[in-house]
Parts: sequence; structure tokens; C-alpha cells
Amino acid sequence: METKVWSVDKHVDDIQSYPQIIQPAQLLQDNEVVAFPTETVYGLGANAKSDKAVKKIFQAKGRPGDNPLIVHIASRSQLDELAEEIPQVAEELMAAFWPGPLTLIFHKRKGVLSELVTAALDTVAVRMPDHPVALALIKESGLPIAAPSANTSGRPSPTAARHVQDDLTGKIAGIVDAGATGVGVESTVLDCTEEIPVILRPGGVTREEIEKVAGEVIMDASLKDKAAAPKSPGMKYTHYAPKAPFILVDGNLSFLQSLIDEKKSEGLKVGVFAAKEHETEIRADYILAPGKTSDLNSVASGLYDTLRKFDELPVDIIFGQVFPVSGIGEAVMNRLLKAAGHQVIKQG
Repeated sequence: METKVWSVDKHVDDIQSYPQIIQPAQLLQDNEVVAFPTETVYGLGANAKSDKAVKKIFQAKGRPGDNPLIVHIASRSQLDELAEEIPQVAEELMAAFWPGPLTLIFHKRKGVLSELVTAALDTVAVRMPDHPVALALIKESGLPIAAPSANTSGRPSPTAARHVQDDLTGKIAGIVDAGATGVGVESTVLDCTEEIPVILRPGGVTREEIEKVAGEVIMDASLKDKAAAPKSPGMKYTHYAPKAPFILVDGNLSFLQSLIDEKKSEGLKVGVFAAKEHETEIRADYILAPGKTSDLNSVASGLYDTLRKFDELPVDIIFGQVFPVSGIGEAVMNRLLKAAGHQVIKQG
């Protein structure tokens, strides 16, 4: 399959200035799959109403079929078509954070979406992306767009079109390229069907920000305890992993250095995923730093690109520093733990 690429300037606000949007929107209407940028990561979009289209997402990604998809919309009227009821807390959260990196889970209207989108659950996950190109594409297609991240399942999510090309060229109809994304980690997923909302995935909107609007929220048990049964089927899979073994290290720099030295003495090439303020203090074969501990937004923004860069290096093992679990750091550590398969070496 030929994968077409359209370059679009995301700084142009008028949809009429996006002639490159017309062809990918038509492909979506024809039940093809098209990757497009959002403010978080690139999404792999298809007509959420069509089994034929949604199957192509799973085929291209190699994604397990029991992993529900998030539906992307561009207007409130689209939400009313998809959700059976919209709780007051959801109304307040949408007013505060939409468009933006917050996915809300509602009871779905039956018979509207492909059952493949919701993995046959009675709920649907919906968000309105805060990206002019994504919104223009959705509006032009006239469809709700099911879109997981546009990467091979298990790989680090794509924050640039080149990441999508690396994984999916020849497997999808096209890629809309509007440059690098901003937030860098996926949307927060919040279940609004419970009496107290439940965070199923930390992301671009922090727990603290949500609680200022919604009051108390609960973190799903599986986020803290990998042995706990996840509330959403898609939460049980390992994601975001580079090709080399990736292990987190919870300890000081001397402890980290001792682990590096031990592996180097075995003849292994060692990479380190480090905080920028520590990269000159560590001795390893390759040190990559996405951002500073004092600016966790920079770590989130560079997280996936950094993990992917290790795949271009001849490393045998990668050690990763841990980051504070506050604000967006909660999402950063969630992704790093998944990338490491929850392997953490703690200093005794």
C-alpha cells in the first residue's frame, strides 16, 4: 500500500486554508486509515462507525482486539450522538478542559459506533483534541474518528510524523504531517460513569487540575498495583518500550553508576535515560535526556522521542532514572513503568 504524506501548517486557523485536509478526509469517508497530529501524540484515525475501517486500525498497529479505542470529535453535537447521558461533572470538565488532553468515558448510545471501537463494552471514551489540524480533519470528514496512537502496538507513541512513517509506512493510506506535537504524552482518561470519577490513565491533564474542577477523583487500582485487574481491557498490555531491555533505577547517582559499571564490565553497551541536570554526571556509552526534573512538562514532551532514539543506538541495555510523581510527572512515570515492564531496581 502506498502511504501518502500531506504537510500542513498548524498555525493557520482557517479550515479553508487547509486544502491538504480534503483528500485525507475523503479517505476517512472511504473507510481508509489516516494518521494525524493532535496536541498529545499522532493518532491513527478511522471512521468510528465502520467495522471495516476500524479493523484496519487493529491490523496496521497489530493491536489486541480487546483494547478499546478513543473516539475523537470536533463538536458537542457529535458527543450527543455518541453518549447516552452526560453527567454534570462531565459538563464541568468539558467546560474547563475541552478541547484538550482529557478523555471522558460515558455510557454509549447503542447502534451508533462499531462494536470494535468499544471492545463490546457499554461505554465509550471520547475526547476533543486541542489541535487545529485534527479539528479541521474531523470536521471535514463529518465523522467521529476512532484513533489510538499511530504506532506499532507496544512501541513508543509517535510525537512526530517521522515516527509514524518509521512504524506504519506501507500499512496505512496516509499521514497528515503538521510537525511535532506539544504535550508529548497521551490524554488523561477519566471514567465519568461512576459516582466518583476514576482516572484510568494519567496524561496531559493532571489529577490536581481535575480535582480543582470535579472534586475527589480515584486512581484506578491497576495504576499502582500491576497485579490488580484493570478496569479497561486495554490497560493490561505493556507499551512504549524501546527495543533494548529498559530498567528503571530508583536510587542516587552513585547507585546508578554502579549498575552501569557492572554491565560495562560484562562488555555491554549501556544507555541511560536521564534527567538533563544529571547527564554530565553519569558515565555511560550513551546518555539521552528529554528534559529537567524541575520542568516535568519538558520531560513529557521529549519522552517518546528519546525512547525511540535509543533504537538508533547500539545499546544492549538501558537504565532509566525515575522522576517525581507530581503533576504531569504521574503520567511520565506511568509510561516509563510500562516501558520497563514494571522492572525497577531500588537502592537498598
